[in-house]
Amino acid sequence: MGDVLAYEAELLGLVREYLDFAEFEETVKIFTKECKIKGKPLPKPAGFSSRDSKALPVQKDLLTAFENGEQKVFFQLWEEHISSSVQDNEPVAQKLEFYLHIHFATYLLKHSMGKPDKAALEERISHFKAYLETKGAALSQTTEFLPFYALPFVPNPMVHPSFKELFQDSWTLDLRTRLEKFLSLTLKARQTPQLLTLFKENGQCNKEMLQHLHQQLVESEHRTMTYLKRFNKMQADYHNLIGVTAELVDSLEATVNGKMITPEYLQSVCVRLFSNQMRQSVAHSIDFTRPGTVSIKVWVFLQKMQDVPLLPSLDYEKLKKDLVTGNDRLKAFLLQALRWRLTTSYPGEQRDTVLQAYISNDLLDCHSNCQRSVLKLLHSKSEVVRQYMARLINAFASLAEGRVYLSRNPVLLRMLEERLKTEDKDSLTWENVLGALQKFSLR
Repeated sequence: MGDVLAYEAELLGLVREYLDFAEFEETVKIFTKECKIKGKPLPKPAGFSSRDSKALPVQKDLLTAFENGEQKVFFQLWEEHISSSVQDNEPVAQKLEFYLHIHFATYLLKHSMGKPDKAALEERISHFKAYLETKGAALSQTTEFLPFYALPFVPNPMVHPSFKELFQDSWTLDLRTRLEKFLSLTLKARQTPQLLTLFKENGQCNKEMLQHLHQQLVESEHRTMTYLKRFNKMQADYHNLIGVTAELVDSLEATVNGKMITPEYLQSVCVRLFSNQMRQSVAHSIDFTRPGTVSIKVWVFLQKMQDVPLLPSLDYEKLKKDLVTGNDRLKAFLLQALRWRLTTSYPGEQRDTVLQAYISNDLLDCHSNCQRSVLKLLHSKSEVVRQYMARLINAFASLAEGRVYLSRNPVLLRMLEERLKTEDKDSLTWENVLGALQKFSLR
């Protein structure tokens, strides 16, 4: 309650400002009266005073310049107080500005006693012509405004049947009413109440925060799975080492008793000590006739088995969207980067993690029925995009899990066969497509 009391005056001011902005006139009166009865502080909202002190005088100056035919003053104020986004994007503003230029171009003809000053009239007509050739050109295809493009070239528009309406008082009065209404809405809209601003900013902030938290959650889940795999592997290695240690203790005991240990037995122990990726190469590279060879090889292997850094996670939804809708240059860069991420990763756990991420996010849309899928890049008009796509598929096919993923889509096999028949046999695309098809026969 103490926090509310501390900010009570400001909060009540925000409510009052919004009610006034939304034109709840009766509600404002009742709200003000009740605040007064209860002794609540109710400051005058800054937005209200700002609107009273700035918006209304500007509106009055614009209307005065309109009535007096002060063209330069009017458009100087117009450019200063009507935002460029409203002028360029609002059809109402564009149409109104067109008619305002007509008003000032014909003002001397309507309000001069006798013949108007020739130089002043020519200046206004020239100004109108310049407008038609620049900003006004956007409305040249609109039937409503098409006749007025001939206005600067008519010697006496007052007697011309197409322009008689422009010189009637009712036309000028109607244009003034439209201008007044437009200014009231536009200048008022610029004085956005603080309550509305806070609501918009808070909503946008919450949306960005949710997106950020979702991305953090995805990355945390990815790290958790990676650490879990590492833990399981370490646990398995631990149990394996316990078993090997027990056997080695038995072997030492047998040696003490005079029993010889064969090189074949030592080789089988070394095979069990190392991971699947290193078993054959390490075991066969150890020279059991030279003392110390085993310890050196183990040290080298452990150096290679140091922690491999985790690669940063990717936004696969955005990646796939860019691969489908991006330009050819962007597609080629992305395909190349994705292939490098897979082929330059460390063999073993890191490469498995990259491949699993590709498969679980269905990077190539092998499980998708969408007409616009990543696989369709094989039929791209760009030779570079086709080549890089074929290279990425070939990289997938180089790994057992990748071949399983690709083979689940029978359409892909047909697409590769079509490419093989269509592509030039000397091209890199043809070579990679052939390489991918050949790898499908591997287990």
